[in-house]
Amino acid sequence: MDITFSPSPNFDDRKHPVDMLVLHYTGMETGEAAFDQLRNPDAKVSSHYLLREDGRVDQLVAEDRRAWHAGVSSWQGDEDLNSRSIGIEIVNGGHDFLQADGSLPPYPAAQIDALIALCHKILAGHDIPQTRIVGHSDIAPLRKQDPGEHFPWEQLARAGIGIWPDVEGKDFSPGDENASVQQTQEQLQRIGYGLPPTGTYDDLTEAVVRAFQRRWLPDRTSGVADARTLRRIGEIHALYAAR
Repeated sequence: MDITFSPSPNFDDRKHPVDMLVLHYTGMETGEAAFDQLRNPDAKVSSHYLLREDGRVDQLVAEDRRAWHAGVSSWQGDEDLNSRSIGIEIVNGGHDFLQADGSLPPYPAAQIDALIALCHKILAGHDIPQTRIVGHSDIAPLRKQDPGEHFPWEQLARAGIGIWPDVEGKDFSPGDENASVQQTQEQLQRIGYGLPPTGTYDDLTEAVVRAFQRRWLPDRTSGVADARTLRRIGEIHALYAAR
């Protein structure tokens, strides 16, 4: 695929081998605004790649360097995810720049086709487990919503990028406190979310459940662990445990 090297000054040395892939949306009004921001030394943010709506790709940071895209985050007990990951910023206004009808802006087909090709290129060069292909909201659920519930995770999984179950309890909601809540928290923690199993459905649990829903149940992002969400958590937990 055609990749233009457009270096950003915002990087430093890695402290760990690459074993993660993190997908973001830019959340800015235009691709050019995102391009300028990711290369602005005062912004102190960057990613390895920027993917435009028409499928064009800019490489901003070399893959052997630590780009500054993940921020404070955790997954499967690991932190400093910038040192462990390759980050792709996908041009999309997301929740900050909705369409005129209030809906989230779509990801064009050409962009997703290019993303699949880029992910395959990255995965061919690094030992990245399928369970460590994540969205920004997976690793920072209190801070981030990207790449959003409109992102086509299932399409990527069918192309061999990440995990999606082949198929689809009592509901839990904020304020609940019992052993079943703790069991659900333990499953989410084993998947990789930074969630201590306290047995209380607190603000962090709600944020993690909503992040989980954005990834695997994008038609419901309530933050409530209803029966369908609980089943899906169990399915994903089983898939991850088998890897």
